[in-house]
Amino acid sequence: MAAVDVLSVSGVASYEPKDRTPQLPSLRSNQGSYVDHSSTGWMRSTPTGTPLQEMRRRFREDGYIWVKNVIPREDVYDIREHYFSQFSHTGMLRPDTSPRNGIFNPSSDPTVYEGIGGLPAETTKQLLDTVHADPVYRTFLAHPSLRSFIRHFTGWKQEVIVDRAMLRHNCPGSKSTGIHYDQYFLRDGEDEFLTAWVPIGDCAPAGGGLMYLENSSVLGKELEVEFLKQAEHLPKQERIDAFNKFMASDGFMSHDAVEFREEHKEKAGRWLVGDYEAGDVVFHNPWMIHAATKNEDELGRIRLASDLRFYEEGAKLDQRWMKVWTHDDGL
Repeated sequence: MAAVDVLSVSGVASYEPKDRTPQLPSLRSNQGSYVDHSSTGWMRSTPTGTPLQEMRRRFREDGYIWVKNVIPREDVYDIREHYFSQFSHTGMLRPDTSPRNGIFNPSSDPTVYEGIGGLPAETTKQLLDTVHADPVYRTFLAHPSLRSFIRHFTGWKQEVIVDRAMLRHNCPGSKSTGIHYDQYFLRDGEDEFLTAWVPIGDCAPAGGGLMYLENSSVLGKELEVEFLKQAEHLPKQERIDAFNKFMASDGFMSHDAVEFREEHKEKAGRWLVGDYEAGDVVFHNPWMIHAATKNEDELGRIRLASDLRFYEEGAKLDQRWMKVWTHDDGL
């Protein structure tokens, strides 16, 4: 990435929005206790009209940039409605509610409807395969507002999206995304790519959205050096595998946000979270450590978001990821 240095991190500025109370709701990950409020904070949000150099500075310093209103809100909700319409016959949605709202049926077992990273029923797996190949979703990935912003922000003449884009839904009470950084999933390509996390609908802080470990990009790089050193004697395909014998069985470093932060508190800060709205996009570097909060949304909303990775045209890509996601692809 020529215009944006995704590797240098010089510190993270905290941000307490004026329109919010300083007290965050209680946050937790899949396992462990709730994170103490002294160990949480608000992410810094950035309006789309912010000067380019300031946006790039924030990205360098914070490891992420949360940009407001990148994509028209109704376009995002159209995708949300389309997605959940395909699950409307399964019992996942609360009766007499619109798929556009994506409200979980409280009488259903959330484990049956777990998304990527969980152990859903076979029928859910097949539906997940279908929605990832859906032409409506594939068209959304090329949304001109998103793509033009990426070129503006990075300075790239042309971007290339990784075909293995993912739609992650997370029902209240089901398993959320564990603690990780993106680079170890894409080890066979260049380590200068840009992740875009797109919430498909409004997502409250305790509603299953992403939380970022403050000032963790350097820690992510250090951990990757350790992982690669441990695996240096393995054949290449095992060495680059995020599930090799030196990694966790599910590819995540931990599911306990309290424990992980305590273990690395000398090298990282608080868990930061946002009150995301449809149309927002969070961009982060390959090393930024993050996870999803446990979905305890007060309205019963199912968290839906899309994980996208972009390279500059001409970069070395991880070819394993240049195919549409399926539940049994082993990545």
